[in-house]
Amino acid sequence: MPAPGTPGSPPSAVKRRRRWLLNRSTPAATDGVLASDVGLSCPLLAAVQRLMQDTAPITWVFTGDSITHGSLYTEGQRSYPEHFSERVRWEMRRFEDVVINTGVCNERSEGLLAAIDSRILRFQPEVAFILIGMNDCIAGLRGREQFRKNLTAIVERLRENSVLPVLQTPNLIYTPNASSRTDLPAYIQIIREVAVQMETALVDHWNDWCQARPEVGAILTWLQDASIHPNGIGHRVMAHSICRALGVFDPHSLTCSLATT
Repeated sequence: MPAPGTPGSPPSAVKRRRRWLLNRSTPAATDGVLASDVGLSCPLLAAVQRLMQDTAPITWVFTGDSITHGSLYTEGQRSYPEHFSERVRWEMRRFEDVVINTGVCNERSEGLLAAIDSRILRFQPEVAFILIGMNDCIAGLRGREQFRKNLTAIVERLRENSVLPVLQTPNLIYTPNASSRTDLPAYIQIIREVAVQMETALVDHWNDWCQARPEVGAILTWLQDASIHPNGIGHRVMAHSICRALGVFDPHSLTCSLATT
């Protein structure tokens, strides 16, 4: 039940728990920290790991654009939030956890910020995974700073509501078939910079894909449309990256052992 006098807000005990985690997770400074350093060593990812060591149920929200939505391009296979749910709620026996996906096709950071109450905050989650930028990058150079402002504002709103934010970079794309998104690398860097500046956890799918598939055209086996949308295998790769970041990747589990080649 919501705390008295605060309709729809988390119970006070839950709020205290979240604030305690946020306070424990904030480093003193980020001077000299590189974007590539954000990841497993990030204090906020450590905070998520501490949440998972507790038996109290966690509400997880995944939101973003069509990649998170997982519609059409997965061709009936599981999306990365669904793989995460299987790993956490079944394989790790966290039966009382709730995993919610509010991704929307064609979404941009501006729309997500405007709809943050309905997409994230109404569920009062402990953790929110944000994957946005694939559509924003169509605006090119002129849209970069607004994207930065929107992403920063999203993180601020989440923290104001004691939600642990986890930013994600989009997956690698096949640019010969995605000419409208040639500025995506610049937006990827903005996500990394916001993660550093806001001291926020980051799962860098772009970097993981670049390392795993460095040859031109090699990522086509992970893309359904030979352009930007991950297929079923691509979603497995993304889920594995998240599990590794949270320290819950187990190569012997069914979810983590799914083929990615």
